Amino acid sequence: MRSGAKVAIVGGVFVVVASGVGYGGYNLWNGITGGSGGTVSASGSGGRKSGPVTDEEVTATARDFLAAWAGGEAEQASQLTNNPVAAGSALLGFRAEAAVSAATITPGPATGATVPFTVKATVTDAGVSKPWTYSSQLTVVRGLTTGRPLVDWKPTVIHPKLTPGASLRTGYAKAGAIEAVDRKGRVLTAEKYPSLGPVLDQLRERYGATGGAKPGVELVVDSGVEGVPDTTLLALTKGEPGKLETTIDADVQAAAERAVKQYSTASVVAIQPSTGAVRAVANSPANGFNAAFEGKKMPGSTMKIVTAALLLEKGLVKADQAAECPPTALYHGRTIGNLDGFSMNGATFGKSFARSCNTAFIKKIDDVGDDSALGKEAKEVFGIGLEWKTGIRSVDGSVPEETGGGAAEQYIGQGTVQMNPLNMASITATAKYGSFKQPYLVARKVDDREFATAERKLPSSVARQLRAMMRLTATASYGTASGVMSSVGGDKGAKTGSAEVGGQATSDSWFTAYSDDLAAAAFVEGGGHGVDAAGPVVARVLNAG
Repeated sequence: MRSGAKVAIVGGVFVVVASGVGYGGYNLWNGITGGSGGTVSASGSGGRKSGPVTDEEVTATARDFLAAWAGGEAEQASQLTNNPVAAGSALLGFRAEAAVSAATITPGPATGATVPFTVKATVTDAGVSKPWTYSSQLTVVRGLTTGRPLVDWKPTVIHPKLTPGASLRTGYAKAGAIEAVDRKGRVLTAEKYPSLGPVLDQLRERYGATGGAKPGVELVVDSGVEGVPDTTLLALTKGEPGKLETTIDADVQAAAERAVKQYSTASVVAIQPSTGAVRAVANSPANGFNAAFEGKKMPGSTMKIVTAALLLEKGLVKADQAAECPPTALYHGRTIGNLDGFSMNGATFGKSFARSCNTAFIKKIDDVGDDSALGKEAKEVFGIGLEWKTGIRSVDGSVPEETGGGAAEQYIGQGTVQMNPLNMASITATAKYGSFKQPYLVARKVDDREFATAERKLPSSVARQLRAMMRLTATASYGTASGVMSSVGGDKGAKTGSAEVGGQATSDSWFTAYSDDLAAAAFVEGGGHGVDAAGPVVARVLNAG
C-alpha cells in the first residue's frame, strides 16, 4: 500500500498528513520549499559543503524527511539519512509490518540540530482501526562524503522504544494475555506494583499459552531476541487472558515497592526459606531492568555467610571460640583491614562475624589450603551457579576461581564475586532452613521444569552455629544489624555488607536477614554501610511478612 501526503501550515506549525492520495510527500515538500540546497556556501572539492549544519538545513532536511516518511515514500525518506539501507527497511516496516494506514507528523521547534516531532497515526489490522500517538526526535548531521545535511539514522527516530535489531509489528500477539495473581488469588498489575511490569511481561511471554489464554491483535516492539518479550504499544483487540498463579505475596510486594522507591537505584527480594517461593521482587527504577533477579554486583560482607559456613565445615573456627581479629591482615601482598581499623582481642568468631571483622576471615585462608574452596561451598551447599529456573530470567550468582590476593577479596565479598538480591536472599534462606531450596516465582507443575538441587545440606552443627552468629548480628548490642533489626520480630538473624566499587565515592549498601520463615536481601547503589540504606529496606519487607 502506498499513501501520499498533504502538507499544510496549521497555527504556524508545519504538518504532514499521510492519506490514501497517491503522490509523494517528499516530492511535494521539495516542490514547495525548493529542497535544502543553496543554504550554505560551498567549499572543498567539487563544491562539497562542510562545517556544522545550519538552522535552515536542519529545518528543511527534517521537513523533507518527515514528509517522505508520512507519505509512505520509504526509499526517498531513506536517502535523506546517513544510513539508507537500515532506514529504508525500518520505514517500509512502519507501513507493511506495523500496519500504519495513516499518519500526521508535527515537528516542533529545533534545538540546535535536533528536531522533536509528534506522530498521530492510525493502525489498521484484522478489520479494526485504532489511533496511535507518540513523540520522538531526529538529529541532522552533515554527510561525511557528500557534505549534504542528512538525518542521523537511529531506530529511535521511528519510535523511542526501538533498539537495533528490533522492529514494529502488528498482528496476533505471540502469547495470550495473562491475569497473574498472588498466592492468595489477588490480581497483580504493573499499575499497582510497578516493579512487576517487566516480570509480568516475561511471565506472559513464557506462560501466555497456558490457562486458556487467547491472544489479541497488538502493535508491539518485537525485540528480535529469543527469550526477550515483546513490548506492547497498542492493543487493537483484547484477547482472553489466562490465569497464572505466582508465589508473590501482595502485602510483602507492596512493602517492597515502597521501600525501594526512596532510592534512585535499589533492589530487594524476599523468599520463603522452607520452600524457595519468592514473596516479593522490587526495583528502583521500577519499569526497566530487573536488577533484583538479573544484576551482577559485589555483595560485600553479606558473602561472609558462605565464608563462615566454609570455615565452620573445615573445623577451622567455632562460633563460641576465640579467633584473631587484628586491625589488618596481609595475604599474598594484599593488605586488607577492618572498618576504621578496629580490632578485638580474644573475641569469639561469632562476635567477629557479628561485628563484620574482615581480618578474622582473611587469617584463615592459608589453613583452608584451597583457593577454589569458597566457590565449591557456594555451589555445593548454597546452589550458586546451578542454573536456577525461577519462571523468569534470573542470574544465579558467580564465584570464579581465584588465587592469591584475588581469593582473599572473595572471602569478604569483593573482587570477582557477583551476586544480586535474589542470590543473597537465597543464601540467607539456606542458612535459615539448613538446605538449599531453589527460588521460584511460578510453581514447577505449571510447565514441569526441573529445579536445581544442591549436592549437600549444611551439617546440622554448622547450620546451628551459622544461625547463632546471624542472630548475634541482629540482636547483640555489638551486632552491626541490631539497630535496624530491633523493629523486626520472630526468630531473626542478619548480615550487613558494603562493597567498595572502583570510581564510586560511596560504597554500595547490602543487607540480608530472616525472620521466621521469610528471608530478604536488598542492594542500594552508593548507599554506604549496610545499615544506612539496604537495612531499612529489608526491615520493612520482613515486617510486612
